[in-house]
Amino acid sequence: MNLRGSSSIPKMAEEISKSELRSSAAATSTPSSSTTAKSRWSWPSVLRWIPTSNNHIIAAEKRLLSIIKTPYVQEQVNIGSSPPGSKIRWFRSSSDEPRFINTVTFDSKEDSPTLIMVHGYGASQGFFFRNFDALASRFRVIAVDQLGCGGSSRPDFTCKSTEETEAWFIDSFEEWRKAKNLSNFILLGHSLGGYVAAKYALKHPEHVQHLILVGPAGFSAQSDAKSEWITKFRATWKGAILNHLWESNFTPQKIIRGLGPWGPDLVRKYTNARFGAYSSGSVLTTEESSLLTDYVYHTLAAKASGELCLKYIFSFGAFARMPLLHRFDDPTQS
Repeated sequence: MNLRGSSSIPKMAEEISKSELRSSAAATSTPSSSTTAKSRWSWPSVLRWIPTSNNHIIAAEKRLLSIIKTPYVQEQVNIGSSPPGSKIRWFRSSSDEPRFINTVTFDSKEDSPTLIMVHGYGASQGFFFRNFDALASRFRVIAVDQLGCGGSSRPDFTCKSTEETEAWFIDSFEEWRKAKNLSNFILLGHSLGGYVAAKYALKHPEHVQHLILVGPAGFSAQSDAKSEWITKFRATWKGAILNHLWESNFTPQKIIRGLGPWGPDLVRKYTNARFGAYSSGSVLTTEESSLLTDYVYHTLAAKASGELCLKYIFSFGAFARMPLLHRFDDPTQS
């Protein structure tokens, strides 16, 4: 595994690090889907308190990616019910139904190196939509929704430790890799996806040719920060309340669900503020903004699953409980 990469990779990392939504896209493609997900709802969406479903996510994804020039294929990759011999079940239920990883693969030139992209917390592969055309011109791009996120299966999340939570993401990704028969690939992770990608590379270095971490989370612990601000803040009434909410696994997505039919308006304000403009001066078009807002809402409002990893991977203040720097210093800890 090479952590530096080839001469073309630093340029790509620099391009992405400006924003996960940097490259331009402005035409249509004809996606195909083999999704087997079925709606969990019987009522029309206009009559639901939370007007979404897995089918809504996939449909919103198709609409968003329709502005990409590069043709692609969308599929739901079966990863089984649990890793063979694993002590950790991915969904802790009486059902042995298989789970699926939502996957998008873009057309590429023959013999192009394979680039696998892993999204961050509260996101999904569609957040990279402005990167896909530029990257697909040089790589075989495959973007995935992590288990419990985006359009992938959303099993009940009942992990009770950092180790179990890491296994949830790492083992499901490994089963996906086996199902796709991939190896010797470039693995790119953004934010929390960077944390997962790094942990995966430590556990399965034989499959990772290059590792690219874009704004990765989880590199340092609270003690590494050498700051007392978080301790002092916890001692205040505001800090005590926020710390309690954190330890209770109260996520931003719960606010979206709690607002019901008013949730989309909040998401619209979020996407406009977060992705309205970039350092490059590029601004989302009206169409892009509308499609992204719709897509983000459905991914956030769907059933809580992978999002519940937060308290187990990070302590209050977003400090890693098992920092990556410690793992890279001593790979035997992985």
